[in-house]
Amino acid sequence: MLITTMNDVPGRTIQQVHGEVFGLTVRSRNVGSQIGAALKSLAGGELKGMTKNLESSRQEAIERLIAAAQALGANAVVAMRFDTTEMGDTWTEVCAYGTACTVV
Repeated sequence: MLITTMNDVPGRTIQQVHGEVFGLTVRSRNVGSQIGAALKSLAGGELKGMTKNLESSRQEAIERLIAAAQALGANAVVAMRFDTTEMGDTWTEVCAYGTACTVV
């Protein structure tokens, strides 16, 4: 599955547009991670646990995006974007979305 943030694919032609697709995940942070992040934020620096959680959330969202595009018969997703939303104090929604296409 070709995934690009561009609106077209250089050297290829978009033969068919199947429509918008998305992959979504909602994750919660555990209490230990939140306490560690709060303490780390006082001193500054990367919150490695939060970074790892966000990376795995994005990967899961992409995998679901691919499955949605394949279900429509697409072989590419163009104009892919991520959207992240905080839901409450501990939940994070990550959505990968784009346009499912057949490119040749």
